[in-house]
Amino acid sequence: MIVNVYPSTVHSRWLMLLVLFVARTAMACQFQSVASTAPFLVDSLAIDFARIGTLIGLYMLPGIFIALPGGMVGQRFGAKNLVLAGLLLMALGGALMGASTSFLPVVAGRLISGTGAVLINVLVTKMVTDWFVGREIVTAMAILVVSWPLGLALGLLLFTPLAASQSWNAVMYTAALMAVASFLLLALTYRNPPGTPAASRLGLNLTLTRHEWLGVSLAGSIWMTYNVGYIILISFLPGLFTTRGYSLLEAGWVVSLLGWMLIPSVPLAGTLAERLHRPNLFLVGGLLIAGLAAAALPFANNPIIPFGILAVVVGVPAGLIMALPTQALRPENRAGGMGVYFTWYYAGMALLPGVAGVARDLTASPAAPALFATGMMALAIAGLAGFRLVNR
Repeated sequence: MIVNVYPSTVHSRWLMLLVLFVARTAMACQFQSVASTAPFLVDSLAIDFARIGTLIGLYMLPGIFIALPGGMVGQRFGAKNLVLAGLLLMALGGALMGASTSFLPVVAGRLISGTGAVLINVLVTKMVTDWFVGREIVTAMAILVVSWPLGLALGLLLFTPLAASQSWNAVMYTAALMAVASFLLLALTYRNPPGTPAASRLGLNLTLTRHEWLGVSLAGSIWMTYNVGYIILISFLPGLFTTRGYSLLEAGWVVSLLGWMLIPSVPLAGTLAERLHRPNLFLVGGLLIAGLAAAALPFANNPIIPFGILAVVVGVPAGLIMALPTQALRPENRAGGMGVYFTWYYAGMALLPGVAGVARDLTASPAAPALFATGMMALAIAGLAGFRLVNR
């Protein structure tokens, strides 16, 4: 008698989500590794903080060039295979950084790791879609989104003490080992859901229809503008709070709540929106209230009030936005379509925060970035209107 070693419980979509969640959390931890060890890198490599900023950004840079081709290659050779390759690249890049004693090898390792992270980001989203389309897709995407702030928080908690007690090299090796552990978990556990088109039947051609191109591009622009607005707030609000009498340490602690609040708010909002069947209400309401709260921050007598509102609502749209591509793409085009979706994200994340910085310099006003973030939320609402019109 032949016993099925992969019973239905192993094929549970929630188990698959957990496996993919772990991989994406490892990715976020590795992204945080440079920021958490910045003072040690400055001393050891004799570099300045401008180069630290460059290293942080290099993790995102490959996405502009790799997201779309990566989705197409995943479409042809299988999403799981490409995610495993991405985890290997993360491990290789992390190990190279850990073994480095000068700046250029660290740059090379960061680029290699970032390339692997792009493959993971694009194709993990596709894999979750395959398992949950038509069944708790918003809740699943909301849970997946939480892996990013959770990984950043773990990096903040673990990596700085590890660098202080051991070395910054130990942090890089630890991030690489997280990628290896995720590789083994994914390789041994993950299975495609029934009915997934065989990768060998899919070519390298991007066969999106004009309707799919437009729909997934609008969805990508919404994800881009939402994330740009959020990152600008995280990056520039400490400066705004210091003008109100807060110390830099106090300002950093207050603004960090924007990250911690995402962990409960994103899945809770996604679940409520799905169960109440009111996605547009949660999406538009979350973007609108977050944008208005950001606009009020520079002018409020007590900035903690609008900031508290912002911290509560800023995570509400995240899972709903991540679920939008499922409404625009056919199953056989999800991998390539997710490449298009994330190309918008990486391009915007690479370019638009700099525009906010220019606005801050030109106006000499700490209010400028907050108002820029409000504009990003408004553009996200406009993109959503376009997306709904296209998909009617």
